[in-house]
Amino acid sequence: MGACADSDKAAKRLASRKLRRLVRHDIRTCLDFDFLVLPVDREVSDVWDFPKDGKCHLNPSWPEFAKLMRK
Repeated sequence: MGACADSDKAAKRLASRKLRRLVRHDIRTCLDFDFLVLPVDREVSDVWDFPKDGKCHLNPSWPEFAKLMRK
């Protein structure tokens, strides 16, 4: 059993676009470059929100369901 999604490509593209947009905005609106602090990708996006974060739906009719639900 693997991840439910095939790829994180779309989520990575959106996260990169969001980061670039924020960086461009900060640079354009900056008045003093000595105090400019640019955002980092971990501040903009969370990898746990990506499609392949490890979450998957479990079906009780699967033969391995009981084993997966054990502590």
